[in-house]
This record gives sequence, C-alpha cells and structure tokens, in this order.
Amino acid sequence: MSRLRIRFTKLGKVRWTSHRDLARMWERAFRRTQTPLAYSSGFSPRPKISFGLALPTGHESLAEYLDAELADGPAGDAVLEAVGTLPAALSAALPVGVDAVAVEPIAPGTPSLQEAVTSCTWQWTAVGAEGAAVSEQQLTDRVAALLAAPSVTVTRMRKGSEVTDDIRDAVLDLCVLGPAGADPGAGVRLQADLAAQPRSLRPSEVLAALGADLEERDTRRLHQWISRHGARWEPLADSPEATERRVPQGARHEKGTPPCPTLCRPNLNPNPQPKVETLPTNPVSALGA
Repeated sequence: MSRLRIRFTKLGKVRWTSHRDLARMWERAFRRTQTPLAYSSGFSPRPKISFGLALPTGHESLAEYLDAELADGPAGDAVLEAVGTLPAALSAALPVGVDAVAVEPIAPGTPSLQEAVTSCTWQWTAVGAEGAAVSEQQLTDRVAALLAAPSVTVTRMRKGSEVTDDIRDAVLDLCVLGPAGADPGAGVRLQADLAAQPRSLRPSEVLAALGADLEERDTRRLHQWISRHGARWEPLADSPEATERRVPQGARHEKGTPPCPTLCRPNLNPNPQPKVETLPTNPVSALGA
C-alpha cells in the first residue's frame, strides 16, 4: 500500500467552491490522468482520498494538502517511478485556480493531515464595517492589547448553540503588515499563526476579538505546519520552492511582547509564491546548527 501527499493551491474564483465540490474536482483529475487509486469496499466504493484541514468557502490558499492511496500492483508502482511528472499532469486536469504544486510518496504509518497539522499561517485584510476607515495605528494598538491580554473570549455558534471560548492560547502570533492599499478605505493587512488543535481557530474569530467594527477581506492561507523535534515543518518537504527553513517554534508570544518579525514579515504581493521547508535527515542536529 503506497500513499501520495499532494500540495495544491486554491486561488481566484474557485475559492467559492465548497469542500465537497473540490473533492469531486480531484476525483475527476485522478480519472483523467489515469492515476490508479485504491477504493473502499462496500456497496458504493469511493477512492481513498483524504484532505487536510478544511478551508472555509471564500478563502484562498497556497498550502492545501491531500493524501491519496494508490492501488497495489504494477500500475501503482509506475506512478511512484514517475511521481515527478504528476504535478503538471494533475494541474492540467484541474480547474483554473487549483494547481498541484508538489507530489511526494509518504511512508506507511505517516499520521493523517488532520492529526498532524498543529497550526496555520494566515493573511487577511481588516476593513471598517459599513465603509468606515480603519488606520494602521488603530490595528497595531488593538493587536498589542490582544497579545497582552491574559484571556480573549469570543462567542461562536457550535451545533446550533452559542458557546463562549477563550482563544488567547490559540493565537500563536499576530501582527500588522501595513496598509492594504493607498486608499484609506482599503483596510490593513494582518498576519497570524493560529492553532489547529484541538480545533482550528479562524481569522474571522481573531478579527471579532479585535473589534466588532471590523470586517474580513481577501483571506489567504499561506502555510500549514507540523510540530516535530521542537521545530515546525511543512507537511510536504519536496517542492520547487523548498528553500527556506523557519526558525524553531517555541511557545506562543509572551503576553505584552511584540510579534516575532521572522514570522510576520510583510508579504503584500497579490500572488506570493509558497515557500516550503526541507526536513533535514537529522532534524535534531539541524536545529542546533
């Protein structure tokens, strides 16, 4: 039994498609490329494809992942031998805006994406509600107050009921990148590292904690992270952009301290390229380098 892990993007108009529709797109792409997948048993067999953390409808992403199990036999072995050709072939079979960035075999027993991913990096624009202007300084002050707070509570709906949660520990990093444009009404860009365990914290929930007078725009997921050996790594190490290794991740920022600039550097390019880290053969020794 062999499995492939695929990193892909979801950009542009396709961001409005649901998770179920996205799954159908991938099933068609695998059929069109004649990728031999394993199927479940029973009256309605389905291809064995499992996705990572769900992306809210309307959000873009440079770092989506799925795992696909290959069928046993020569056909599956042939795919593994030519795995380097799969990203281009799958991208050609997918709708505009969904592109396979990298494909890599993963070892048996590798934890599922849902289990392994511990945090995500997000960027989005905060704008004033009903067209009101919001300044960079206002957002900077609010971010500082949130990071300095011992607790941050938000109320959200869960299974039809309102639930109040303290989200402070789930805000691992948060900072202001700068104005989203020259127009004062364009809003301010924010970046955050948000925990994905035990449940995923969303940018909209962080924005609600920053003020009820703010609205979310142009949200994009940049990274998904797995914690390992005291550092954090992308779920897929092999990609054309595997050139950057992030600093080891410790605990969340101490209350009252500014965000770490290595995690919150400006990225205002409308089409930024994903950066993926290569997991060294000996992560423990690499961290001490």
